[in-house]
Amino acid sequence: MKPAKHLASLLAFLAVFGSLAASARAKSSQDEKVWVGSWAASQQIPEPQNALAPEDLRDATVRQVVRLSAGGATLRVHLSNAFGTAPMTFTSVHLALAVSPGSSAIQPGSDHALTFSGAASVTVPAGAEYISDPIAFSVAPLASLAISFHLDEPPARETGHPGSRATTFVVHGDLVSAPDLPSAKRVDHWYQLAGVDVLAPPGAASVVALGDSITDGHASTTNGSDRWTDVLAERLQAAPKMRSIAVLNQGIGGNHLLTDGLGPNVLARFDRDVLAQTGVRWLIVFEGVNDLGALAREGEVSPERHKDLVQRMIAAYQQILTRAHAHGLRVFGATITSFVGSDYYNPGPASEADREAINAWIRAPGHFDAVLDFDQVLRDPAHPDHLLPAYDCGDHLHPNPAGYRALGDSIPLTLLGK
Repeated sequence: MKPAKHLASLLAFLAVFGSLAASARAKSSQDEKVWVGSWAASQQIPEPQNALAPEDLRDATVRQVVRLSAGGATLRVHLSNAFGTAPMTFTSVHLALAVSPGSSAIQPGSDHALTFSGAASVTVPAGAEYISDPIAFSVAPLASLAISFHLDEPPARETGHPGSRATTFVVHGDLVSAPDLPSAKRVDHWYQLAGVDVLAPPGAASVVALGDSITDGHASTTNGSDRWTDVLAERLQAAPKMRSIAVLNQGIGGNHLLTDGLGPNVLARFDRDVLAQTGVRWLIVFEGVNDLGALAREGEVSPERHKDLVQRMIAAYQQILTRAHAHGLRVFGATITSFVGSDYYNPGPASEADREAINAWIRAPGHFDAVLDFDQVLRDPAHPDHLLPAYDCGDHLHPNPAGYRALGDSIPLTLLGK
């Protein structure tokens, strides 16, 4: 064969081989399952009234019940020592299907031990999070999962999520596999638990809801799973083509865009609570009412300070957009809901004008990838600076369960198209 013909034949062979290899890689990629976060909670230092006494956590079992969004046949659990000041050791960690929300009982035969690099115990460094080994454990969408861990010694400083709206059970002894904990102490907070991932079909992804107490679910039903994020998760599971989309609630009560309140400010927690979340593809930003309310809570301030706050809040949104877009996330901005009449903040006309200015910026084209007009959903048409009474929990700041349902129902599922 002449050299030219030999070269042409070789090139043709390589082209065909390359095409087949690329096709095989594409098919393999389409067939591969992906990890996606099914449940998560923002971590913070529990306030003194929400922390457990150190003696409660000495030789203690802590059983916590969480409701997943997406289901799966393989799970892994995230333990957190994010705000710990020293390493902490979990001597054993188990998971099981809960009999029901609000109950410490687990379904017979569902208890399984988790491992960490093959070991039953794990020591998590200060400031760190640890992910368990994957475990074959089939859970349906919206299932209630009981996660139990045992500690020999309490953490040097607790990490947790006070606004659980779910009951946790604490009892002395290693009872992680006990079928029930009838004598346990009951507290409505989560501790040292950051997330649960499921192995999901190709294309699965999660949406993170970044917010304050209205996302965290203040005035929702304890053990009732009726926050607006729960409503969204239920709607996704009711839509056959969207069941692989999970919802991660990263709300913290009292949270601020600009300053530390209850929990770190939004920009400080952004990497951990948004970018590090498993399988995140979309972000809903619903923050700002606490910044607006706090400015003049102790008395009216100058117009210059109001103007400065609005400018700094908009700059914070721009930072969120820049950082999220750099990681390929689509970002949806939710308008700030009415709070005139709140006894806690006592907002005057200047604070209401600030809210309207912020909402005008959120609604304006060219900022967020889409707008969720939560303000319009909840406001009283006759008094737009007030919540609609039917949606008001009574404090003129937080929605009631009907208001949360209205928010969850208002989100176009088409925004979460693949």
